[in-house]
Parts: sequence; structure tokens; C-alpha cells
Amino acid sequence: MKIKEARELTGKERLEKIGDLSQEYFNLKFQLATGKIEAPGRLRIIKRGIARLKTIERESVLMGSDKANTEKV
Repeated sequence: MKIKEARELTGKERLEKIGDLSQEYFNLKFQLATGKIEAPGRLRIIKRGIARLKTIERESVLMGSDKANTEKV
């Protein structure tokens, strides 16, 4: 996900996306541990996506926007 796309999401949508990516990351880490991972490079991409979304979420909290839509991360 690009930064521009992530900034266009609402706070609630960002939190949902973080949850989805976290679940996918967990599944890929499990596949890595069992040796059945097909795309190990995807781990890095997902990890960066989660970091981007969390950074944007934190920026919005600090700037005061989306206060009604944010929850504790």
C-alpha cells in the first residue's frame, strides 16, 4: 500500500487494515517456521505496510484529526 492510499483511509479503515496485515504476517511467519513459505519477500512488504499504517495513524492522533475514529492500537 502506498502512503497516499493509506492517508486517504479513515482511522477505522486504517485500524482494520492493520489487523488484516498483522494476521497475514502471522500466517506467513508460521509458514516460514514450517518451511512451506512460497514468497518470503512478502514478509518484508507486509511488515513495512504495517509500519506505514501505524505511522500515519500516530500522525493523525498527534495532529488531532480522526479522534472520533481512532482506538488504542
